[in-house]
Formats: sequence, C-alpha cells, structure tokens
Amino acid sequence: MSSEQQGAAGGVRVECPRCPAPVAETGDGRWSCPEHGIVVPLWRPTGSSYDAFASHLQRVGGFPTYLPWPLGPGWSVTDFAAVATGDGEARATMTCVSGSSQLDGPVDVIVVSEEPGTGFGARVAGLTEEGAARLDPGHEIGDGPAPVRVRVDQHPVGLWPVSVSATPGEWDRSVVAGEAGGRWLWLVLRPASAILLLRDDWILRDVSATGPGLVALPFGGAAPPW
Repeated sequence: MSSEQQGAAGGVRVECPRCPAPVAETGDGRWSCPEHGIVVPLWRPTGSSYDAFASHLQRVGGFPTYLPWPLGPGWSVTDFAAVATGDGEARATMTCVSGSSQLDGPVDVIVVSEEPGTGFGARVAGLTEEGAARLDPGHEIGDGPAPVRVRVDQHPVGLWPVSVSATPGEWDRSVVAGEAGGRWLWLVLRPASAILLLRDDWILRDVSATGPGLVALPFGGAAPPW
C-alpha cells in the first residue's frame, strides 16, 4: 500500500522526517524518500482529534510525547506527529498547542522530542545548513548557562537559543533546544516574541501514559505550517 493510500485510509500522511516528500514502501518493511533514501517514516494525522491522538500514542509506545501542562483556557492541541517504524519503534514525537496571549495575539508552541540524528526537530524549526536540513540543534547547545528553563515531569531542563538568522524566509519564530532523557528537546514558538512566555515556570508533561485524562484535552484548530 502506498503512503497516499495509507493516508486516505487512516487519516494519516506518511512523509520523510527531514522533508515534506512522501515516502514509499520498499517491500522489505522499510520506507524510502526520493531525497534522503531509506528513512524511518513520519506519521502525521490529517486532523487533530482525541481518536487520532490515541492512535498516535499507541504508535509510539513508551516514547515520550510532551505537552505543556496544564493547557491554559482557550488553548488546544492543534497538531502532532511521530517518526516511528511500522512495529512501533519510535525515534521522535511532536505536538503543537495553539492559543493566544495578551501581548502576542495568536501563538503556536511546538514541542519535539527526538533521538539524535533524526533531523525532524530541525525540519520543524525550519533550519538549514549550507542548503540542506540540519540533523541536530548545533553548537549553541550547552554554551554557557541556559537562558531558558522548563520542567519536564518535574525535572528542570535547560534550553539554549538556536539561531534562525541563516535560514530562508521570515524570522517569524523563536527556537530553543536542550537535552531531556538522553534525547533532543526542541521548542518552536510563533511569533518570535512568544519566547517571553517561557519566563514563567513552564511544565512539559509526558502524556504517553495519561490514559482517560486525555479526554479533557481540547483538540482541533488550524495547525501551523512547518
């Protein structure tokens, strides 16, 4: 079955984690991108809903899926995705929550957790290096004290700014990254000024084992481009 057929059947698009190209099965359980060759595929639902999110969590197993917690009034889960093999071995997850703040108006906050070398976080952040997408955040991580801190399941995690000044397009976002649980943790915030929201003691919760509590989460709304 092609990636387009799977997407039509299950409400999921199957793409390369490093670029928007659709991938094709090779016949031996692997997936191939026309640009990047054999890859672990990205599974991206065509809409945000409780059922689609439950399927996402089932796909990634015990791999962490982080959400800002609790969601503020008027905020909702607008997008999510996973980089995973067909048998449930995950390499990355992404969630996006959208809402508004008094200073910034509409705001999108994207959280990515990924194994090193996956390249998905860099794609979401819109980072390129010499015309090609990066794989990892770069040399800025760990350089001096972390200017941003969040709490991941009650543990403090330092985050460093990742420059987008060399990337094409408008500098409409702020990107910070660090390490949590031996994996890269990325936060991408639009507009760029929304980085000031992280002055508060933000908590990221791994919802992979939350269960029925997810029923209370609001889903839906327009997903941001990435």
